[in-house]
Amino acid sequence: MKKLRLKQIGSNKTELTYRNENGEDISLLFSYETPVAGYDEHGAFRTDEKFSRTTSKHINGYVPSTARVVPQAYIEGMVQ
Repeated sequence: MKKLRLKQIGSNKTELTYRNENGEDISLLFSYETPVAGYDEHGAFRTDEKFSRTTSKHINGYVPSTARVVPQAYIEGMVQ
């Protein structure tokens, strides 16, 4: 069972943190209700999809500009 921590980090921004099966901490940024960026065992990542200007600001404030770009399906798979 994953131990989940949900934290409101701003207006329409939420961070979900859990420990994966390998014991590594995973953090995901939700903009509104959509997971769009985060940190995993390989470092920071961001979605490859284009969202609203506000969601882009959320992403840019959460991960560095050097974050690797991953398919949106990869991020969504982390919360299913």
